[in-house]
Amino acid sequence: MKLTFIYQPVEDLKEAVAFYRDRLGFDEAWREAEDTVAFWLPDRSAQMMLSTTRQPTGPMYLVDNLDDWMSGHPDIFTAVEKYEIPGGAVAGFEAPGGHTFYVFDQPDAQ
Repeated sequence: MKLTFIYQPVEDLKEAVAFYRDRLGFDEAWREAEDTVAFWLPDRSAQMMLSTTRQPTGPMYLVDNLDDWMSGHPDIFTAVEKYEIPGGAVAGFEAPGGHTFYVFDQPDAQ
């Protein structure tokens, strides 16, 4: 598992983009449609992904194969059902304390 994104839902994408770009000086990494923009964290170890989609905030970890990861962790509660993303799939899980984390793969993007 590799920390790749910190998912942050936002109400106003334009305002959030201006904050991270203009106030914090983050470099934009990519955009998808009109609802998602990602910024590099200052050390470029991962990206802050801002999106108007309404799911719980949380870190997103890249794995080689999401289905294999899920099969190997059947005891972890699925908080966000698996869904397709460009080049792969993602699902959200509940960690102790009730926070959400995501695991995803992107085999078609490699």
